[in-house]
Amino acid sequence: MRRWNGWGEEHEHNPLSAEARAFLKERVGEGTPNQDVSRASVLAQVARTRLADGPYFATDAETRVDHARGQSYPDWLALRYGKLGPVADGVALPTTAEEADAALKAALDIGAVIIPYGGGTSVVGHLHVPQPQVVGDRPVVNISMKKLDRLRNVDTRNWLATFDAGTPGPLVESQLRSQGFLLGHFPQSYEYSTVGGWVVTRSSGQQSLRYGRIEQMLHSARLSTPRGVVQIGGLPASSAGPDLREALMGSEGRLGLVTEATVRIRPIPTHEDFHAVFFPSWEAGVEAVRALAQADLGLSMLRLSNEVETETQLALAGHEKLILWLKRYLKMRKIGERPVMLLIGATGHNRDVLRLKRESLGIAKQHRGVNTGRAIGKGWAKNRFKGPYLRNALWEAGYGVDTVETCVSWADTTQAMRAVEAAAHKVFASFGERAHCFTHLSHVYRSGCSVYSTFVFRAGGDYERDLERWKLLKAATSEAIVASGGTISHQHGVGRDHAPYLAREKGELGLDLIRAMAREFDPQGLMNPGKLFL
Repeated sequence: MRRWNGWGEEHEHNPLSAEARAFLKERVGEGTPNQDVSRASVLAQVARTRLADGPYFATDAETRVDHARGQSYPDWLALRYGKLGPVADGVALPTTAEEADAALKAALDIGAVIIPYGGGTSVVGHLHVPQPQVVGDRPVVNISMKKLDRLRNVDTRNWLATFDAGTPGPLVESQLRSQGFLLGHFPQSYEYSTVGGWVVTRSSGQQSLRYGRIEQMLHSARLSTPRGVVQIGGLPASSAGPDLREALMGSEGRLGLVTEATVRIRPIPTHEDFHAVFFPSWEAGVEAVRALAQADLGLSMLRLSNEVETETQLALAGHEKLILWLKRYLKMRKIGERPVMLLIGATGHNRDVLRLKRESLGIAKQHRGVNTGRAIGKGWAKNRFKGPYLRNALWEAGYGVDTVETCVSWADTTQAMRAVEAAAHKVFASFGERAHCFTHLSHVYRSGCSVYSTFVFRAGGDYERDLERWKLLKAATSEAIVASGGTISHQHGVGRDHAPYLAREKGELGLDLIRAMAREFDPQGLMNPGKLFL
């Protein structure tokens, strides 16, 4: 059973090791274990529904609570401290696209505000019920895609597959694998995030260098809007005016409900390797990654960890003797005291992978990179979706964790990374605390890369204090991002948390165009108000 107030399944429990506790105590101080409120106490707070009994919406407290929040840090605090706030009056759980259409119509008929729900993995506030000043006395409903989780069709001639919008990553790949295909979309939220959620947040998977972002994967989609059903896309390519797929991707529920998506698939590769290469400095690593990205070799992944992330990974890896041997080897190869680690993913047929390995490691060597083989890469691949589970263990030990991410040009990469980390350190220092900050580059392009920073800190033990500290952290790091010329989101979307910064990227005229599109599809403004734009 899935956790109601954390990440993952209830049976998955990975407490912090003694080494991890000691490491965090040294870096940020000793944590005080947090005491969670009970589910029963949260359910007791749920206000009476404003909906009359009917066929479309479940109104029990359990279902409403389970669709009320995502995985942002404010969501986490609300659930753990029992400060949930308003929840939807009812939840629709359609099993077909037609049932989703009917639920949408039923909600519109009563003037309800509608919040779509996919896998509940949003980390930027997509699922919050808007404040009363936004919704007034209207009822609020979730339309959940949880039961829309099937593969509808595989077109083996054209390499296309049609899925229900609520299909999560593992079901996507397992259903395709039986037909000899894969999609290759592997965000860290892969276990729970859904096809429809990927589309409306412009998601990017860990191996997007080979498989592409969702922009490259989406062939067509069925969109149920307040004005009717729209079929968007469906051709291999077209020059017939603006591409309406672009309006849909990143729309975050403001245009309607994605009920079905057709994606571009490919045959399962026969071989895959992940190699770990170490560089003597961050600057050398960045230049190597830029050279690799611009060489267009066909790699599936380039992931560069900065000095602190590399140190953290090695310190917490376990296998003490192997790590000691690795450090001695790197010292012998003159890598230095503060190395950075690059994971290189090579995917394809066996002969292709051998070529990719030879060419990529050759370029890395030109930048003083030292290849240490596949052992670290194998460990990363085995645990690649376990990162979010660490939040549970950290919280139980008295620590909080949050992330921000952006995308910048190669020229701005180092400055942006340092500015974001410095902003986080400054915020925590202002109230006498420390933060453990580290960063990696997770996606690369010819002209730039994503910059993904993580912050670990002591939880304060008080809801209002923890939330206020998070607000200061979010504001400071977001300002550092936009001041560095970066996008406010490379892969997490905008939601509520990033909405104040969208105009800095799109411009007021561009934002007016986005608002105008939403008005055309949703004249009454009932679709997920307060998200994406204000």
